[in-house]
Amino acid sequence: MIMKKKWVLIGSVLFCALVMTLMDTFLDLSYGPRSLLKIMMFMIVPMLYFLMYKKDIPKIRQLFQPKKKDFLLALGLGAGVYIIILAAYFIFRSFIDLNTIKDALLENVGVSVENFLVVALYISFVNSLLEEFFFRGYAFILLKNEVKPVIAYGLSAFLFAFYHVGMTLTWFHPMIYVLAMLGLFIGGLIFNALNDRCGHIYPSWLVHMCANFAINTIGCILFGII
Repeated sequence: MIMKKKWVLIGSVLFCALVMTLMDTFLDLSYGPRSLLKIMMFMIVPMLYFLMYKKDIPKIRQLFQPKKKDFLLALGLGAGVYIIILAAYFIFRSFIDLNTIKDALLENVGVSVENFLVVALYISFVNSLLEEFFFRGYAFILLKNEVKPVIAYGLSAFLFAFYHVGMTLTWFHPMIYVLAMLGLFIGGLIFNALNDRCGHIYPSWLVHMCANFAINTIGCILFGII
C-alpha cells in the first residue's frame, strides 16, 4: 500500500502539472475557464486522493494550522522578494518587450486594463493559495512522507517552474526566460524549505503573495494604471 500511495501521489502531481502546462501552451481559453480547470486539477484531484487514503486526512489539516512565530520570517522574506523582483524588472526591462506581454495577456487569456485589478487580486490571494496547497502541500509536504526528501524537493520545485512554461513562453528574450525559469525553480526550493521548517503552507503563501504583488505592480505599469 505504501508503494501504491507513492505512485498515486507522483502520478497525480505529474498529470495535473502536465495538463495545466499543455492547456496554457495550446488552448486559447479566457482567464475564467483556465481558473476553473486549475481548481479541478489543483484542488479536486488532491481531494480524490484523500478520499482514497482517508488515513491521510489529518495531514491536510496540518497544512492549514499556522504558527504566529513563522509569520515574521515569512513577511521579511516576502518584502525581500518584492524588492528583488521589482529591481530585476528595472534592470532587465530593456530586454523585455512589454507590448508583446500586453498583447499576449489580452489575446490569450483576455486580461485587459478593464479587468486587470480584479485578476490581480484573484492571482495574489486565491490563485497563490491554490498553487501553494498543490505544489507545497500536496506535491511536497505530503509526498515527502512517501519518498526521499530530495525527490520531493526536486520534483515539486521542477513542476512549479514547468507549470509556468506555457503561460510565459513568448513573454521574454530567451536568456531572460531561462533566468526566469531558473528563478522559479530556486524559488520553489526555498518555498519547500520554508514550509518544511514550519510544517504548514502559510509561510510560502505569504512570500508567494508578495511575489505576486511585485508582478502585479509591474502589470499596473504595463497597463498604465500607475
